[in-house]
Amino acid sequence: MQRITITIDDELLAVVDSLMAARGYASRSEALRDIVRESQARESADDSRRQCIATLTYVYDHATRDLARRITQAHHDRHDLSVASMRVHLDHESLLESSVLRGRAHDVTAFANSVTSQRGVRYAHLHTIPATIERARHHHGDDAAQHEHLHV
Repeated sequence: MQRITITIDDELLAVVDSLMAARGYASRSEALRDIVRESQARESADDSRRQCIATLTYVYDHATRDLARRITQAHHDRHDLSVASMRVHLDHESLLESSVLRGRAHDVTAFANSVTSQRGVRYAHLHTIPATIERARHHHGDDAAQHEHLHV
């Protein structure tokens, strides 16, 4: 077993302590080990080849150097995954961004990790929903011309 040191802000440590008390852990180490195990189990249960739709929500500090530009660029670079995003100013320092994503689960997860692991992103959650995504060509209504779009 390895011993590590982590830096954690007071509010997040209070969450760990609360979880520790609620679940009856004997130590913070046990609580953190279980949090990591839960994350590992969730990721290994996902089939990375499957298609999904997802929401990625994160809070970040808009004053962190170039962070907003880097996040926007990441969405442009993966426009094949990024469907839409909405930014909400929470206070003078914090923005909440929620993005709708669509694609292979592996690609969506990799994109989410690349965005949320950046310095200045304080909280993030990726919620994926398995989906079948197909291109279809048809028309809507009697007089409409045929067109192609995605069906989920």
